Amino acid sequence: MIYFDNAATGGFKPDGVVSATTAALNRNANPGRSGHKLSLACLERVYSTRKLLCEFFNAYSYERVIFTKNCTEALNIAILGTLKAGDRVVTTVAEHNSVLRPLEYLKGKEVDVFYAPLTTEGEVDVQALANAVTDDTRTVIVTLASNVTGIMPDIKAIKALIPENCLLICDGAQACGHVEIDMKSSGIDALAVAGHKGMLGVQGSGALLFSERMNPAPVLFGGTGSESYNLNMPDFYPDALESGTLSYPAIISLGEGALYLMQNLEENRRKVEQMTAFLCGELEGVRGVKLYSKPNPCGIVAFSIEKMQSEMVASELSERYGICVRGGLHCAPLMHRALKSDGLVRASVSAFNTQNECEIFIKSVKLCTQLYPD
Repeated sequence: MIYFDNAATGGFKPDGVVSATTAALNRNANPGRSGHKLSLACLERVYSTRKLLCEFFNAYSYERVIFTKNCTEALNIAILGTLKAGDRVVTTVAEHNSVLRPLEYLKGKEVDVFYAPLTTEGEVDVQALANAVTDDTRTVIVTLASNVTGIMPDIKAIKALIPENCLLICDGAQACGHVEIDMKSSGIDALAVAGHKGMLGVQGSGALLFSERMNPAPVLFGGTGSESYNLNMPDFYPDALESGTLSYPAIISLGEGALYLMQNLEENRRKVEQMTAFLCGELEGVRGVKLYSKPNPCGIVAFSIEKMQSEMVASELSERYGICVRGGLHCAPLMHRALKSDGLVRASVSAFNTQNECEIFIKSVKLCTQLYPD
C-alpha cells in the first residue's frame, strides 16, 4: 500500500513519537486532577510540551498554548470565543469548513463576513483581502496553506496591509510541521495546529496558540482541576479554555513530533518539495489530466482526469493499484467553487514517502486515464 493521503492524516510517525505515546498509554494518570506523584508527573510533562510548542512556533507565552483534540476545535475556540455581534471578519475562499462553518453560524448572530477571492493564477488575492478590511473589521482569518491545492498566502504581506488593531488568525492545519512558522515575526495573533498531520503526532492532538491581544472566551464548560468551588470557568489561561480531561498520550505525541521536527524540518521540507515538483512535472505531461497545484512544501498535489469523477479516480487507485489518495471537495467548498471544480483528486506526500512510490503513482494515474478512452 502506498499512502498518499497525508493531508488528511499523517500515515507515518517517527519511532520517538510511537515509543513516547506507547509509554504514555502504559503509565499515565489524569494531569492536574490529583495530588499523587504520577498525576503531578503527567502535569509536568504537559507543561513541558506547552513550553516546547511555544518555542517551536516562537509564540507569546506558554500559558496561551491551549491543547485541543484537533485543529477544528482550535479554530472554533479562536473564532467563536472572540467574535461578537457587529464585528466584521475578512477571510478567503480558500478556507476549510473549520473556518467557514463557524463563520456561517456567526452570520446569523450579526457578524459580517467577507470572502476574498482567488487571482487568475489560483492564489489568494491579497490586495482584494486588504481592500475589504474596514475600520470595524475585528479579525482577518487566513489559511497558511490550502488543503486543496497547497497554495500558501503571503502572511507577512497580509499583516503589513491590514490595520494594527486587526487580529490575524491563521489555520495551520496543512502548514504546521512542513514550514517554519514564527508567530511573532509574522504578526500572527492566533495559530490553530493539527497535531496529526505535519506535526507527526497522533489523531486527537491539536493546539491553539494566541497572543496577549486576544482573550478568547470559553466555548466549552466543565471541570479544570482548578477553582473547583467556582461555578464559572476560571478567568486565567490555559484553564479557561481546557475543560475536561486532557488527552495525555496525544499531547505527548505532539511534543515528540515537535522535538523531531526541530532537528529535521528543513531536510523534510526539501524532500517534500522535490517530490511535489516531480509529481507536478509528470502530471502536467499526462493527456487528460488537469493539474491544480504547484510544487509546494506541504506535499499537496491536486488534479483531475477527464471523464472521471474524483471519487472514482481515488477508488480505482486504491482498488487496482493499492494507492491511498482523497477525492471530493476536501471540506473546502468555496475553494472548489472558485476553481470551477466539482471535486479533485488530492495526492499528499510526506517526507516518509519515496521517489519510487512517486514513480509508481504516476504510472498508475496514466493507466487510469486509459480506463475510458475516447
